[in-house]
Amino acid sequence: MFSFRVLWVGILVFFLPVYASSGLAAPKRSPAAGKAPAGPVVIELEHGLSEEQAERLLPLIDAFNTRQKDVEVRVFRRVEGRLPKHLNLATREEHARFVMRRAQFRPVDDFLREARVAFNVRSLSPDIKDGLVNARGQLLALPLAYSTPVLYFNKTAFRKAGLDPESPPKTWRQVQEVSGKLYQSGAPCPFTTSWPVWVMIDNMSVWNGARLTDPRGRLAFDGLVQIKHIAMMTNWRKAGYFHPFGAAEEADRRFAIGECAMLTSASSIYSWLRNGRAFEVGISTLPYHDDVYGAPKNTLSDGASLWIAKNLKPAERRALGQFLRYILAPEVQIGMTVEGGFLPMTPVARAAASSRLLKEDLAALRIAERQLIGRGPAPRVRASQIESVRLIVDKELEDVWANVKPAKEALETAVERGNAVLYAKTPRSARKAVKK
Repeated sequence: MFSFRVLWVGILVFFLPVYASSGLAAPKRSPAAGKAPAGPVVIELEHGLSEEQAERLLPLIDAFNTRQKDVEVRVFRRVEGRLPKHLNLATREEHARFVMRRAQFRPVDDFLREARVAFNVRSLSPDIKDGLVNARGQLLALPLAYSTPVLYFNKTAFRKAGLDPESPPKTWRQVQEVSGKLYQSGAPCPFTTSWPVWVMIDNMSVWNGARLTDPRGRLAFDGLVQIKHIAMMTNWRKAGYFHPFGAAEEADRRFAIGECAMLTSASSIYSWLRNGRAFEVGISTLPYHDDVYGAPKNTLSDGASLWIAKNLKPAERRALGQFLRYILAPEVQIGMTVEGGFLPMTPVARAAASSRLLKEDLAALRIAERQLIGRGPAPRVRASQIESVRLIVDKELEDVWANVKPAKEALETAVERGNAVLYAKTPRSARKAVKK
């Protein structure tokens, strides 16, 4: 049987000469006589990740810190109101906030050129650059850990319900049928979703060709497709088919422990879901509505982006350049794609993703990339990227799940309140920044 671990060791061995020649493993220098050896240059990286997400980041940082002694990257949790650190990892929900504060940060392509880091930003896939390129074509931040939503399912639960585990549902109509059989077989939670605004509003809308904004850029996700979809979720909730678990990633954990049989969530969690589970995890495309003309279209890629502070000292710029060489090195990029499950950022990572040897390990990635093909114009505003708007939509969806409001009223209220936040209380310059 093919062993990914063996291949991973082979990849590291193969690329060690590249790593050494890149300057990451700098030779040790003897300190001058009579002088104490200088300590490493400290680079501070601040993030707003959840505890679970941060745990996936730390091995990457630890590996860099242990491979050389000249630079030490220290990780901090973000504190609101504090000035940016040297490096700042923005989550999907913080994206718009960072774009509005872009004057505090250095465009990545400018920094890479000055630090002589050999990387062509034009080689980045268009789908992971959405919202990160300014009017002058500069890349504002590095799209470090991007993904798109897909459908996961528990093959063991499928077999128990008499369902074919190799034929997952492709449409929402089929998800309803499968949920009914899972419910009848005793499944306590046939279907759930993480990040409902990202999955059920932003991506469901674009995947089915429904608009998120009007021609002026104002929020407009209260159309017929969205109302029908949220109303359907409400009926599933009443029938016991759909179980929501809040606005974040709690649903991922519920699926991972076998409580829920189907889950819509980020493509990047596939390797985590497969690791050590008592059941076999299946994966398929995000369901679409087969009664909507032209569906499916394409989904959206979102994730964590890395922003560089302005006005760094020369030693800090050199140290940061060394860290970015590490991040962009072939073996690290391959690891982030294969081990982390993130959309490939560099050509070498895309080449690794096309390897037949990694067919099973990259099943989620192949599905994610298929969903991103044939993409139309990116929406000017995404509700999940603007935290104040996302909180409003989350609250309205919770009212729908609790049977407090009908879907139409909740979505209309969410759009009205969201536009009030964006256009009544936001300076015009900030509104332009969000659109860009």
